[in-house]
Amino acid sequence: MFSGISGNVLILGLVSLLTDVSSEMIYPLLPLFVTTVLGAGPAFLGVIEGTAESTAALLKLVSGIACDRIRGRKGLVLVGYGLSSLSRPLIALAGSPLAVLVVRFSDRVGKGVRTSPRDALIADSTDPAMRGKAFGFHRSLDHAGAIVGPLLATALMAWFVTDVRTIFWLAALPGILAVALIILKVRDIPHEIPVGTGAAMRMAPAGNIRGFLLILLLFTLGNSSDAFLLLRAGQLGVTPARIPLLWTFFHIVKMSSAMPFGTLSDRIGRRRVIVAGWAVYALAYAGFALATSELHIWLLFAWYGLFYGMTEGVEKAYLTDLAKPAERGSAFGWYNFAVGVGALPASLLFGMIWQKASPQAAFSFGAGLACLAALLLLAWAPSSPAPKTTTPEP
Repeated sequence: MFSGISGNVLILGLVSLLTDVSSEMIYPLLPLFVTTVLGAGPAFLGVIEGTAESTAALLKLVSGIACDRIRGRKGLVLVGYGLSSLSRPLIALAGSPLAVLVVRFSDRVGKGVRTSPRDALIADSTDPAMRGKAFGFHRSLDHAGAIVGPLLATALMAWFVTDVRTIFWLAALPGILAVALIILKVRDIPHEIPVGTGAAMRMAPAGNIRGFLLILLLFTLGNSSDAFLLLRAGQLGVTPARIPLLWTFFHIVKMSSAMPFGTLSDRIGRRRVIVAGWAVYALAYAGFALATSELHIWLLFAWYGLFYGMTEGVEKAYLTDLAKPAERGSAFGWYNFAVGVGALPASLLFGMIWQKASPQAAFSFGAGLACLAALLLLAWAPSSPAPKTTTPEP
């Protein structure tokens, strides 16, 4: 099962698992904490999350470009995870909504600094013939953390603690362990460094990468926040008490499907799996438009979870195939930037269509853009270079 998974990929997967446990112990409780304990309104909550995610998207680009210009990627990975792990639990000290904004900003700065160098380090540490499996493995552990974190916080509040601030402090423990693993176990992999003034000043992805990211951006504009899916679930009879169970079920599907589909992409090609994943997305959104019962919602969430398994890791593996070794950090920076920048207008547009027309119209719009992006990827984008087996890096 773990054949082809290098030591670095295994440790970075565990780091993501622990970091997500820490983050997801806090995140589900944050809206209630900000609005009821600290007295902020929904608008300020939107300011907090919008500022946090926009900051992360920009810094993923900057750190991706930077990590191609320096010898090692581990330093940026450590700084990013360290900043998030040390700042995140400080929400426990917050006495005002502004303090939460500062902490969330610091947390997302850490995420922005670490994400692109980490993905590049995973690519550097993996045999080309195993990239899909490696990225799928990493995404599986990441989703596992998103399952364990909320369940752990729920268990602690049910039987051991009553104050949410205590949960925030306890969330520091898995984060500290994640940082320790990076220090002790992650190894830098030598990589080429761009030379010449043109390489140093390049501010846009080149060639095939640019085309792929433009098509991905089109898809992202139809890929709204999953919060709208939960809103649709509530409309069709899923009670607030069952929403956490639905969300956990959704993450289980994502976790269990990421590595198998990543491995499949190593065998049949990345583009086929990505196109199939976008088709699954289009059918899921069409299903949400037509759904009429709670049973439909549960089945659709299972189907929609497969979309993540088919695309999250495979898109990164495909990007690695297209990028030169000396440009991997920049490629991941632009990839993460495109996804992050596209997410905000996607949700705004989806919400406007929902409010002005209907939920059915909004979901149909998302499904239509997914179909268009899939057709463009089939018609334009080149296939990945055939993977060549090499000696795996440590």
